[in-house]
Amino acid sequence: MSPGRRKVIITCAITGAIHTPTMSDALPVTPDEIVEQSLAAAAAGASIIHLHARDPKTGVPTPDPDVFMQFLPRIKQQCDAVINITTGGGLNMTVEERLAAALRAQPEMASLNMGSMNFGIFPMADRYSAWKHDWEEPYLCGTDAFIFRNTFRDIAYILQHLGEGCGTRFEHECYDVGHLYNLAHFLDRGLVKPPLFIQTIFGILGGIGADHDNLVFMRRTADRLFGDDYVWSVLAAGRHQMPFVTMGAIMGGNVRVGLEDSLFLAKGRMAANNAEQVQKVRRVVEDLSLDVATPAEARSMLALKGGDLVAF
Repeated sequence: MSPGRRKVIITCAITGAIHTPTMSDALPVTPDEIVEQSLAAAAAGASIIHLHARDPKTGVPTPDPDVFMQFLPRIKQQCDAVINITTGGGLNMTVEERLAAALRAQPEMASLNMGSMNFGIFPMADRYSAWKHDWEEPYLCGTDAFIFRNTFRDIAYILQHLGEGCGTRFEHECYDVGHLYNLAHFLDRGLVKPPLFIQTIFGILGGIGADHDNLVFMRRTADRLFGDDYVWSVLAAGRHQMPFVTMGAIMGGNVRVGLEDSLFLAKGRMAANNAEQVQKVRRVVEDLSLDVATPAEARSMLALKGGDLVAF
């Protein structure tokens, strides 16, 4: 999409499946916490809320649709934000498990990783000597032998069953340049249709590095492959979050923040909640003389089906 547009979509990724409860007391785990932080993020300016689920007792990521349904209807009833459900789930989940909640909920939008990749979060385990739960350390350490599977067949299955079957559109997560070409392949096959919402992701070990030249290169590659048929967004992991989303906004992109992507608000200062990050990036966007998109504007930009057509 042309960099001259003036509406910026803010996505907030509330809890994810990367960080563990030991890392931050702010990380929402229970349905009540997820609802509270989602509503606050929406009130702060996020027009899209991206959601994973966790076991309420241990915080381990779960694909259980029943857990999702403990917070999805409550968020929808209390705000107008677009609800975006993961199809990435968490480590070691099958594709069927990862898709179960989304198929039940039939959301307006879901995330979709556009390629298999090494997904290394094991270095984070070295930062902690004590853990709240027994599962956390082996969960992280095991990623030195983990491949996040998203084969062409897997992606086609999700596009057909959730996309064509439920009218859900996708946040196409592209962790490397090859993922953009994979998306172009599915566009050529007619399994995805414009406008494509492309989330370029930087700083995950196993994906493209958080270097500013890479951000420019990913943007130019997407322009070459998709022309005006896509809406571009940027996220970066950890300390790279705010610099990268700022650069992305300057270059005409949309932005994603949230405790899934980074636990910090600034150098040496952990975020107290998701809304703090949304408030900060909103200030950045508005200081650049750009306008933050409302949920209605985001729905129009992304050609979403509307919140009245979901199944929760």
